Amino acid sequence: MSETTKFHAGWGAMAAAALFFLLAPRGECAKTEVVHYQISNKTVDGFLASPDKPGRYPGIIVVHDWWGLTDWVKQQAAKLADAGYVALAVDLYNGKVATTPDEAQQLSSGLSDDPVVLQLMGSIVYLTTLNNVEHDRIGAVGWAMGGYYAVDLAMHVPRLGACVDNYGTLPTDPNEIETMGSPFMGNFGADDKGVTPTDVDAFKKTMTNLNRIVDIKVYDGAGHSFANPADGSEYRPEAAADSWNRTIAFLSKSLK
Repeated sequence: MSETTKFHAGWGAMAAAALFFLLAPRGECAKTEVVHYQISNKTVDGFLASPDKPGRYPGIIVVHDWWGLTDWVKQQAAKLADAGYVALAVDLYNGKVATTPDEAQQLSSGLSDDPVVLQLMGSIVYLTTLNNVEHDRIGAVGWAMGGYYAVDLAMHVPRLGACVDNYGTLPTDPNEIETMGSPFMGNFGADDKGVTPTDVDAFKKTMTNLNRIVDIKVYDGAGHSFANPADGSEYRPEAAADSWNRTIAFLSKSLK
């Protein structure tokens, strides 16, 4: 699956993203580690962030955008742990991280829906083996490509506790949408040429007609990938901050 929008972020944007990561406040309470687990006799890696205090917490599957499991994605997982979740950021690229749009396009195009969903479902199973995870309270959060796969996961796991899609492609088939049972939150850009406001409105209408829980916001002046500093001119700090606050509030309402 490939991104629906071409980005024009070069090395300068990547350097800015790295600087953002270094200077941004990091959670002091999160415990982080690289984990390895088995899915269909294959070892996969992930970045696990957990609250420092003992206890049992809801779990979150974190799905990266087309850049891969970058430091920025790991930071989001750590912030989720600070908010009281055990967050597992799944690595869909097997350790590879893109540094240019061409590399990101190549890596994302190498993915297929069924194997990715299988890996995400297996990652849920891994979360349920952890003693500090509430097994019946697990959600998914993704950005761009990762948002698309978070929705795909929700369509395969109707009992998923929450699904957050940040500007990822939405399904259009009402029969597919009907398989989603989880509460849904979406954050999208009004100027996105890939996931247009018309697409968002159609999805919201279908979800509403199905009596599903749906919370969608479209940000004026924002296009695709407005939350990630790595996307250069697409980045919108105010929209990024607001969408994050909305995500935390939504997850709290849905999973706690």
